[in-house]
Amino acid sequence: MATEDIQAELLKTMQALKGQVINRESLSAGIDWSKPQKTAVCKPATVVSKSKTVQTNKEELLKALRSELGDCQHCPLGKTRKNLVFGVGNPEARIVFVGEAPGADEDEQGLPFVGRAGQLLTDIIVKGMKMQRKDVYICNILKCRPPGNRNPQTDEIRLCEPFLKKQLSIIAPEIICGLGKFAAQTLLKTEVAISALRGRFHTYEGIKLMPTYHPAYLLRNPSAKKQVWEDIQMIMNEVNL
Repeated sequence: MATEDIQAELLKTMQALKGQVINRESLSAGIDWSKPQKTAVCKPATVVSKSKTVQTNKEELLKALRSELGDCQHCPLGKTRKNLVFGVGNPEARIVFVGEAPGADEDEQGLPFVGRAGQLLTDIIVKGMKMQRKDVYICNILKCRPPGNRNPQTDEIRLCEPFLKKQLSIIAPEIICGLGKFAAQTLLKTEVAISALRGRFHTYEGIKLMPTYHPAYLLRNPSAKKQVWEDIQMIMNEVNL
């Protein structure tokens, strides 16, 4: 082959190679050859619909608790009572009075503190505290009358106290006034005498508790009214009455 032919053939080959190189560069232009990153997958946003929570008021909660008690037969007092005495007053009361158990008048009417002792308590609330009975809440440790107005028994208190605890939890008062030995000792889980407990605040489930003498005790011991009034005045000062 002549020298001219060989040069011409080489020139064609070089031009062909140059074309392939240019073509490959154009094909690879703009391609990122680095390690591919994981692409975050955007999940559709979950829409949480917050329905309006209906706030059941305290009155309805107390009614539900009374319905839960029903014709309570947890202890033998259910067979001897006439009426279960649940409690009355303001469901949002700042002050709750807790006695020991219903008496004859309470058992007859199904309402707490409506006999002679109840009238004295009403005088303390209305004449002394300048409030109305409807402004406070009144209930007892026991919901049923012990026969002959005897003292509450340990088992009766144990079975009935959970309902009182629920009542107090629903009302959530600022002050509890424990009327008499059984109310104060039951709530405070102590055997200390009421004479030593009264006159100062204690704490029950985060609530201030003032023990004082039961109105029935005042009927037998009128001289103790002065001490009860001192206790009541401490309660009034605490709630700015």
